[in-house]
Amino acid sequence: QLRLVESGGGLVQPGGSLTLSCTVSGSALRYENVGWFRQSPGEGREGVSCSSYDVGTYYEDSVKGRFTISRDNAKNMVYLYMKNLKPEDTGVYYCAADGAGAIQNMCRDGRFGAWGPGTQVTVSS
Repeated sequence: QLRLVESGGGLVQPGGSLTLSCTVSGSALRYENVGWFRQSPGEGREGVSCSSYDVGTYYEDSVKGRFTISRDNAKNMVYLYMKNLKPEDTGVYYCAADGAGAIQNMCRDGRFGAWGPGTQVTVSS
């Protein structure tokens, strides 16, 4: 059974950077499609970035050039490096695995079978 736990959230000033980590257990990460999602106050959950085990990566338009998803298959870890953070990046960030479908659809529709509990990111001065 897949289990995901996020870490690395916190309070950061606008323009700052932060790296989120996701520990994956219960499956070999090298065969998994993974992603990062966020839910801002009063908003629905949206896909931020996804990584396919074989195709590549996807980024939501508002984070392109600022966020980078990466994975360490040997350590079963997924990361989200975020720079030039903006107040609108504030939200609870979730790690997801067991994704299915084309990477863009998978990320936009949240087609993942396993989710972590989330970690709060607050961008504020």
